[in-house]
Amino acid sequence: MATLPVYPWRLAPDGLATRRQLRALGLRPGGQDVAAQIERPRRRRGPLVAYLYRIDRARPVRPMTPGRAAALAAAMRARRTCPNCRTDVGYCVPRSLGMCVPCSDLESAA
Repeated sequence: MATLPVYPWRLAPDGLATRRQLRALGLRPGGQDVAAQIERPRRRRGPLVAYLYRIDRARPVRPMTPGRAAALAAAMRARRTCPNCRTDVGYCVPRSLGMCVPCSDLESAA
């Protein structure tokens, strides 16, 4: 098993990019294996690791289909719906509260 090349933070060679950098270019890894990794040191914990992919082997991002757009809209609508009052509150309901903020305020006041 071959080991991955490891580069220090911000010193990766040209032609390699992280998933986010590929996405900003309108690309995706497209099934290729990880080409290298970069490590960012931290003081009291292990280093942060980011995997790098080759840009020349990346593929274009798949276009959004009507079905995928509808599924994404339904998932976001479910995240915005309060389970207590069953209304679309216009923001994602905090998982820490489990309900919208006005319902949480009413429950904590009682």
